[in-house]
Amino acid sequence: MSGRDLKDDAVEAPEAILARAGARARKMALSYAGAITPAEAYRLREAGVATIVDVRTQPEYHLVGHVAGTPLIEWPREGDRFALAGFLEELRASFDPTQALLFLCRSGVRSHFAAQLAAHAGFGSAYNVLEGFEGESGAGNGWRNAGLPWERV
Repeated sequence: MSGRDLKDDAVEAPEAILARAGARARKMALSYAGAITPAEAYRLREAGVATIVDVRTQPEYHLVGHVAGTPLIEWPREGDRFALAGFLEELRASFDPTQALLFLCRSGVRSHFAAQLAAHAGFGSAYNVLEGFEGESGAGNGWRNAGLPWERV
């Protein structure tokens, strides 16, 4: 998506974006609030209605780059119940369960599981950012490929 496309669609109401994300969730039989494109995630964040939560590893976040100002809560790769409980504990310490949270990873896979777990734990507005930060393997999509703002520290 070019900067021009993003600018042209920037006037779309956040409610319309969230409704479309909810429709995707129903179509995809997701157990969380919705599936968001990177451009939609950017618009929702800029409108102040949602927070992007990066769930990648620290090396990915710092070396590959990240969306400026996003908190990092690593998704536990080992996935045992203690690691998942730790993830939820950090999520609960950082956010109110009523907040709209947009989970972002490299390709949209870990963030899918993060949104699923968050929703199961009572976060009613948990969304997955489709395509992720770097995009799906070989697809040329994702946050960076969409030309959305990011930084590397």
